[in-house]
Amino acid sequence: MFEAHAADQIPYIEQLAGYWGELCGSETLASEWADRLLTITRLALSADKSTRRYFHGPSACLSALFTAGRYDELIELVQTDILWSYKRWAVKTLAAQGRGAEAIAYARCRSPWASDMDIDGLCERILLASGQPEEAYARYAISANRAATFLGWFRAVAKKYPNKPPGVVLADLVHHTPGEEGKWFAAANDAKLFDEAIALANATPCDPKTLTRAARDFAQTNPAFAVEAGLAALRWLVHGYGYEITSVDVRAAYSHTLTAAAHAGVDGAVRTRIRALRRSGRLQRIRRQRYREGSGPGLTRSHRRERIAGARPFWPTQSLGRIRKDFLPLIR
Repeated sequence: MFEAHAADQIPYIEQLAGYWGELCGSETLASEWADRLLTITRLALSADKSTRRYFHGPSACLSALFTAGRYDELIELVQTDILWSYKRWAVKTLAAQGRGAEAIAYARCRSPWASDMDIDGLCERILLASGQPEEAYARYAISANRAATFLGWFRAVAKKYPNKPPGVVLADLVHHTPGEEGKWFAAANDAKLFDEAIALANATPCDPKTLTRAARDFAQTNPAFAVEAGLAALRWLVHGYGYEITSVDVRAAYSHTLTAAAHAGVDGAVRTRIRALRRSGRLQRIRRQRYREGSGPGLTRSHRRERIAGARPFWPTQSLGRIRKDFLPLIR
């Protein structure tokens, strides 16, 4: 296996070295591997550039030293190196010795090319293992659990801190990402925080398709929420937001909104609000045109300031004309 790791040029199994101590299965075998790799690892991590050479196995050596409990040798070995992939073993060693505060302080001396998420995640685990969940949450929960989606991010934090109310977790995440409130709609919906979900969806642009699915799914069980979600979807559609929007998406948002309105007994009021969305879409188109011209009462005060300063505010990329063409026949 070690020979395969050495021959791995792509690399496909590069991370295998970080688990070498565990693969040994015992402290005795781990210590034997540490002795086998120690000399060449010292040269690979040497501060003397004339003797320093590339070696594929420093992580394997450090992992073996850690598993064998040879902590002092491990710390001494990485003191001269600046790469986080090696220094993280010193952090783990200090934590294993019960020196959690020193470990975190050592980790916070961030080295070049280090992953902030990896560093924060390790510090978070140290605090959780030492029985300090409140400090772990306050310092590292948000930064250490970032995921590919906002919903995944919320779930990762909420799962790791079950004693934290979902509303508190959501509020902290929203506060951490100003200007992206709408992207937290799915997370709020997932946590059954319906009032918060609608407030977020109306705060900043939110994916109309996500809102339409919410209107569809809750049309019968929570029609009041479904109505507001559907109206928010129509609002962002009218203003041109969304990815690869077609007439099918517009009609789906409209029909699911009216279905929810029928279940809630507010069909007439909802139709009135939809007509108001049509007028707001027309005003948005006028403002866009006057922004391009650089003047006129259609510009808001903030847009005028941005125009004078030479800044370019964000405008939706969808064609308002095309969206209105799909939307208008539904509300006549």
